[in-house]
Amino acid sequence: MANTKDLGSLELHVIKSERLYLKVAEQLKSLIDKQILLPGGRLPAERELAEQFGVSRPTIREAMIALELSGLIEIRSGSGIYVTDPKPLQSLKLLQHDAGIGPFEILEIRHIIESEACALAATRITDAQIAQLRQVVDDMEEEEKLPNASEKADQAFHSIIAQAAQNSAISSVVDWLWELRNQSQLSTAFLERIRNEGIHPSISEHRIILAALEQRDPDKARIAMKTHLENATSNAATHFNK
Repeated sequence: MANTKDLGSLELHVIKSERLYLKVAEQLKSLIDKQILLPGGRLPAERELAEQFGVSRPTIREAMIALELSGLIEIRSGSGIYVTDPKPLQSLKLLQHDAGIGPFEILEIRHIIESEACALAATRITDAQIAQLRQVVDDMEEEEKLPNASEKADQAFHSIIAQAAQNSAISSVVDWLWELRNQSQLSTAFLERIRNEGIHPSISEHRIILAALEQRDPDKARIAMKTHLENATSNAATHFNK
């Protein structure tokens, strides 16, 4: 605990911006540049940072991703998050440009929308769409055998469920959220990193969702989707406690 930097006495500004994580990251970068946060110093815990900045914990996670990918911090297994030794030509692209919506914010909104969409789909899904989902889950298993596995089948699975809700607004929103994820520099870089750490989409959870849809049970479908997205969030967050 002795190495943990207490930010309570420093002047931090409550964040009020669309890209909250970038504003948090910029403030922390400024403290590093001014040598208020020194190389080797440990950052406070996620919950403490969220309280001090007045933002959510997902926002803090995304700020840490931006700082890590920029080489300003290092996540050490079982120890914490530390300031690195700055390098003269360090890449700060993620802090100099809008890097898109972060992965945890996207998961948060997907949790809200897709859980109810899945419940609605359970009452409206067609036999043909059930057959499509079965094939897509098989495709997911094949994709996972590849060294450079993509998540195209995963995206197709969620898109088919959104279509099965028979509400064009839901379908458009779900497809748009995947576009946001795929176009976000922060999200794509982080997802590639956690895949390399062995964190992949759970095929068994997709099969549970499929089973609930086959039973045309909206409550089971809602819970199955909610559990899947909660687990995806928790698994991604283990990157900070590896």
